[in-house]
Amino acid sequence: LNSLPLFHVGALAPVIGAVYAGATVMMMKAFDPNLSWEIITDEKITTTLMVPAMLQFMLAVHDPEKHDLSCLRWAMSGAAPVPVNLIHACMEIGIEIRQVYGLTETCGPACLITSQDAIERVGSTGRAFYFTDVRVVRPDGSDTDPGESGEVIIRGPHIMLGYWNRPEATAETIVDGWLHSGDVATMDAEGFVTIVDRVKDMLISGGENVYPAEIENVILGHPKVADVGVVGIPSKKWGESPLAVIVRGDESLTEKEVLDHCERKLAPFKVAKAVEFVEEIPRNPSGKILKRELRERFSYNAPE
Repeated sequence: LNSLPLFHVGALAPVIGAVYAGATVMMMKAFDPNLSWEIITDEKITTTLMVPAMLQFMLAVHDPEKHDLSCLRWAMSGAAPVPVNLIHACMEIGIEIRQVYGLTETCGPACLITSQDAIERVGSTGRAFYFTDVRVVRPDGSDTDPGESGEVIIRGPHIMLGYWNRPEATAETIVDGWLHSGDVATMDAEGFVTIVDRVKDMLISGGENVYPAEIENVILGHPKVADVGVVGIPSKKWGESPLAVIVRGDESLTEKEVLDHCERKLAPFKVAKAVEFVEEIPRNPSGKILKRELRERFSYNAPE
């Protein structure tokens, strides 16, 4: 089942793979969570690919009395780090989540996780894909230690040759044959990669690196939260501070509840300093949060 736009490699690559393997492909013109459940049940769908926001919407409308998931072997997810609590919530209703990591520039996957590892290493996107080398490096280009955050760089025969008519951008992205992804991750001693966030989305608060995806993961664990995006806003005291932009799943949710929840689960410098409630989090067609729009909309100084 595919409901992602085919101009995105996350949809195009699996569809081509399915056709090559002789598998049936069900195409949706646009994503609809209720219709997706109907198709999974009626057409006996065995696998699908959905970005984390789509999985959230699917869970919100799931009806165990109507929706038969016995045919669904797994759902792949990517385009953004998949919150661990979302993976667990899917597993509770019998959906195994396999994170896949890649870029348009890698023409498909860079990392993939197997079924067994998806359960034993919840949160990881797996190890390097076939014919692919993956490293996690520091700014000076040296390999990080196991568990240390760094930038993901990728090498392989399927990596792009370059950006069309943009030689300077190509030279910045591909250095000595390695494609610099702009994504932050950790790698353990066995080569399993866990995506942390985008380098450009990282904010620095009081000299400490803060990754919005970690805060989003925690806030999504609150039962009254339907969706969230975290961005940095100016702070006279800290330089930048996290702002949580939230879609309520329960209208009774207050800012204090959100901040108290964060304080229980995050280091003090990672706790959101303010909360804004909105009707919808802006996203592009592939499901990524449009952080730029959030920064432009909420550009005030953080409370001290």
